[in-house]
Order: sequence, then C-alpha cells, then structure tokens
Amino acid sequence: MNLPAPVKAFFDADKGPPDTAPLDAFASDAVVEDEGRTHAGPEAIGAWWRAAKAQYRHRAEPCEIREAQDRTLIRARVTGQFPGSPALLTFAFRLVDGRIAALRIGA
Repeated sequence: MNLPAPVKAFFDADKGPPDTAPLDAFASDAVVEDEGRTHAGPEAIGAWWRAAKAQYRHRAEPCEIREAQDRTLIRARVTGQFPGSPALLTFAFRLVDGRIAALRIGA
C-alpha cells in the first residue's frame, strides 16, 4: 500500500517502542481526536500516544486507503487489549505541507 510519507511514519511508529510517538510526522499545531477527546500540539499528542499504548497495547495494520475531500482515510485492523479486539477503525488524516495537521480515529 502506497501511504503518504507522514501517514507511513505514523503506522511505522506504531510497530516500534510504545513510548516513541511519531511527533515528527505531525505539524506543530496538529490536533488528534480519539475516544471523544481532543489532543492539540506535540506535548498533548505525545502524552496521548504513550497513554493509549500503555493502556491498550495495540497495533494498527492499514488495510485500505482512499481520499475523500481533504482527508486521507485509512481503514486499519487494530488489535490489542481492549473489548472487541480486533476492530476495524478509520484513521482520517488531514495533511498540510507534508505533515499531519489533523487526525480523527473512529469506527
């Protein structure tokens, strides 16, 4: 699958150590929405990444990619220590100037 560079960096980091957030892939003013919460900026996004990895011990494997409006939509199979694992989730990335400006994760 041919993923845009920042999206590939995000999913590649998912395979690495749980405390290593892919912050270089995000814009300095990026926003992540996940589980009804919003995380803005590198510090908050790094904290979100580490907390989610510690709690769920999950991995996401991209299954399909499509473009819709200004988003790159990735359907990924997510496995981990959470009810309903594995789950098929959508990662909606908005890319600006080669970085992730926004990410929304949902069913």
